Amino acid sequence: MSPHPGHDVTTPAQGARPALTVDRYDLSDRDALYDVCLRTGDSGDDATGQYEDGALLGHVYLGAYLALEPDLARVLRRADGTAVGYCVATASTTDFERRCEESWWPPLRARLAAPAADDESADARLLRMIHAPSRSGAPWLEQYPAHLHIDLLPEAQGGGAGRRVLEAVLDAVAAAGAPGIHLGVGGRNLRAIGFYEHLGFRTLEEQPWGRTMGMPLSGR
Repeated sequence: MSPHPGHDVTTPAQGARPALTVDRYDLSDRDALYDVCLRTGDSGDDATGQYEDGALLGHVYLGAYLALEPDLARVLRRADGTAVGYCVATASTTDFERRCEESWWPPLRARLAAPAADDESADARLLRMIHAPSRSGAPWLEQYPAHLHIDLLPEAQGGGAGRRVLEAVLDAVAAAGAPGIHLGVGGRNLRAIGFYEHLGFRTLEEQPWGRTMGMPLSGR
């Protein structure tokens, strides 16, 4: 379940922001992170109101990481502890997809019916991803088996906060033994592409929606 351009990463913006801390994920963060997921679900912009069920984005792009890979999840917090951003990851995409099929998707499928064939709503698109998720099999996957998602509310963009939470996750994934990591970036998000290139990511594959970028983790 690699990153998808419809739920794009965001990048740090210029300008001063209140100090934020990078912390480990706690179970009590789940609802706040689902809210961040929704409020950044339109290629980094707020997707609130686009879905009848606002939790669907979190179910597809966030929940499995919190449930199956909590030790690799990092949270950006305000001084009062409120979560305003996150980065989640898995060290092995193929293993993660297998575990999702075993324990994450079945309860959701039992609770959320598949949409009608002629239903083209935003909710239906996500429901189809729950009932028939894509599987990864690119030739570069062996070299870059890990992947990540990062989402930040506007107040968390700036002052290097995005880079700090991303670096924390990269270190954790490297410590877990992954030789490399990949992510998806929408083709229109030139700022994000430049940001990742600056960090050492390189394009692995171009697709109609954008590109997949990867970076070796050896030496971290």
